[in-house]
Amino acid sequence: MSDETHAPITRDDIEEGFTQIVGELQGQVDDAKPKLLTAAVGIGILFVIAAYLAGRRVGTTKSTVVEIRRI
Repeated sequence: MSDETHAPITRDDIEEGFTQIVGELQGQVDDAKPKLLTAAVGIGILFVIAAYLAGRRVGTTKSTVVEIRRI
């Protein structure tokens, strides 16, 4: 270890560190937003299509058939 005397860590030092970390993360989030938005829209559309197709299938299998006869 070195014999240097370290200055105590102040609130400003901690704030500066957090600001730097948040700034880096915010840049990464801003870069990823368009990709995430496109993926979310695509997944939403696929979900709606799957729900529609599943609903059609269930509707045809559980339909009641009424037969009318003339006497």
